Amino acid sequence: MHPLARQTLQAALGTGWADPRRLHREGRTARGLLDQARAVIADGLGVSPAEVGFAPDGPTAVRWGIEGLRYAGRRRGARTVASAVEHSAVLLPGRHEAAQTGNPDDFATVPVDATGRVDLEAWRRSVAVPGTVAVALQHANGEVGTVQPLEEAHEAARAAGVPMAVDAQASLGRVAAPAAYDVLAGDAQSWGGPGGLGVLVVRSGTRWLRPGPADPDHALHGPGGHLPWVPLALAAAEAWQQTEASRAEDARAAFALVESIRAAAGTVGDVDVVGDPVERLPHVVTFSALYADGESLVGEFDRQGFSIGSGSACTASTLEPSHVLAAMGALTHGNVRVTLPVAAVAPEREAWVRDFVTQLAPAVERVRAQIGAPRP
Repeated sequence: MHPLARQTLQAALGTGWADPRRLHREGRTARGLLDQARAVIADGLGVSPAEVGFAPDGPTAVRWGIEGLRYAGRRRGARTVASAVEHSAVLLPGRHEAAQTGNPDDFATVPVDATGRVDLEAWRRSVAVPGTVAVALQHANGEVGTVQPLEEAHEAARAAGVPMAVDAQASLGRVAAPAAYDVLAGDAQSWGGPGGLGVLVVRSGTRWLRPGPADPDHALHGPGGHLPWVPLALAAAEAWQQTEASRAEDARAAFALVESIRAAAGTVGDVDVVGDPVERLPHVVTFSALYADGESLVGEFDRQGFSIGSGSACTASTLEPSHVLAAMGALTHGNVRVTLPVAAVAPEREAWVRDFVTQLAPAVERVRAQIGAPRP
């Protein structure tokens, strides 16, 4: 968390602990604080507070966003369209719904190019298929960083009369917030806020309705039906204000740091640096190393003091390769993902990256040597 967001969270324990639905003094205080937090986030996103709701986390906000579009449009059809590199919060429920209807065509995925960018011609054709009631496209991919052409995709969806949900979990607070969407989902952690808080925006005039009984407290917590713990909402609002104030400068610095990682990885034999090198998030980089296992690389870097991720093949839970890299036609084995926090959260990040760059090639070589891989 952003340091000031952490301070806000701690201070709010004494003032915002009450249930904001209650009419007593403490409840009214909590209600006012919740309204204040929503207003801050709404202002940052360029929408009205009534359009902003909360969810237990970012993936839940994504699921609810698409669920509400599908349910509201159920009399017109049941088909959903998404890019092939969407978050699992889009792909897994979509496939499940298609299996429930017995019609695999009720969920369609659109291919991407080698950088992970959606094929716009294929997108236009797919969203125009009769019976399509919802489309989903991420703002940018959290694994490889590639930014999607939201404006063109949204224009195609509007021409077909279909609302578009945008997953901005990886991008909010790190680049300018998108404007081309009907439903937007994000996660407070992306801008240095606390975990356990997703954000859901439903534009006025969008046909959106979650299944189930009418929500009696809609005016209190907005779209989604989730009433967050008020201290979490306040901490998220504080983190947004702080991160947004320094976003442009932070993004420039992070872009340069990631560029140094991309360059260092590119000098190692049989290593593939993926994603668009320019039209990308400033703080995310992924590379894949032949003759090396992703989990082994994560362990090796961990021993050197670096906490990184892997969207690679053979995860312990699913034994499935990264669907993002597979859709791009990239190497799915030996995958490493680095995500830089904002500078206020990690003032040492520049030094960390310099050290990481010097350790990158030796770490890959050590992992390769463990399995007796040939030297590139």
